[in-house]
This record gives sequence, structure tokens and C-alpha cells, in this order.
Amino acid sequence: MNHDWEDRVSAAWASFDDYPEARAADFRALIDALVAELPGDSPLGLFERACAWDSTGHSDRAAPLYREALARGLSDVSGYKGRRAKIQLSSSLRNIGRAQEGVELLTPELTAPSDELDDAVRATLALCLSSLGRDREGLSLVLGALAPHLPRYQRSMAHYARALVTG
Repeated sequence: MNHDWEDRVSAAWASFDDYPEARAADFRALIDALVAELPGDSPLGLFERACAWDSTGHSDRAAPLYREALARGLSDVSGYKGRRAKIQLSSSLRNIGRAQEGVELLTPELTAPSDELDDAVRATLALCLSSLGRDREGLSLVLGALAPHLPRYQRSMAHYARALVTG
């Protein structure tokens, strides 16, 4: 998609906090207007609409849109947005009581090429695991993600993270 459209989408998201819960429909209409500029089968449009529903408290409406965006090749159009869609879909699935599907979707992302979303993958996967009663595995992921950011104790925390799942 062209940079102008992406810039306008970014500006819309930058204004998100200007839309209190009572005006959530107005924000979704803003996103819908931008999406209307795209071809009808655009995975980018589906992704943005999913994000708008998700961010306004409707995980149930967002999940099918994320799935459709991924099915229509979002990851081919934008690998970054494809990865975001997997993270956000997993979170939405957890919110609607389908955490196991979130685990299945995000687990392969642990070995995907590294990027700035790695910690978000681990945090969201940890929440899904916790929802399934697998708190030790979730804590292991969170500690493993946190360890490199600590000013000290990185090696110890990484070791403790591994020990949580290996016994």
C-alpha cells in the first residue's frame, strides 16, 4: 500500500485515545473509511478493521477478521503486520475462551526470525498458557523475555526461566 495511506492509518491510530468508550463506533468508522479506499479483498483492510474491533473491546468480532486477513496473505503483504495479527488474534482467542488455539498459533512464532515483536509473542503466549493453567510455562517465557533487558542478573534469570519448565 502507498505511504500516504499508511501515514493516514498511523495518524488515525495515534488519535485513538481521543475516542472514549462512548465514541468507539466513531473510531471504527474512521478506520472503516480508510479501509474503504482499499480493494475489497485486501488483507490490510481486514487487519485494520480487526485491530479497531479488538481495541474497542470486541475480541469476538476481531478474531474472524484477523483469521481472514492471515488467510488472504497478510504475512506476504507485510510480514510485520502478519506477525502482529498472530499476536493479536491469539490474545483475542484467549479473551473469548479459546486460549489453546492461541497457544497453537503463537508457539511457532518462538522460532520465527527475530524482530521487535519477540517479547510480545512471549508475553501473549504466557497469558494463553496461564489461562490454560500452565503458569510455570508462562512464567518461564516471561522471565526469558525479561532477562536480556535487565541491567544485571541476565544469566541467572535466563537459567531460572529454563529451570521452570525442565524441573
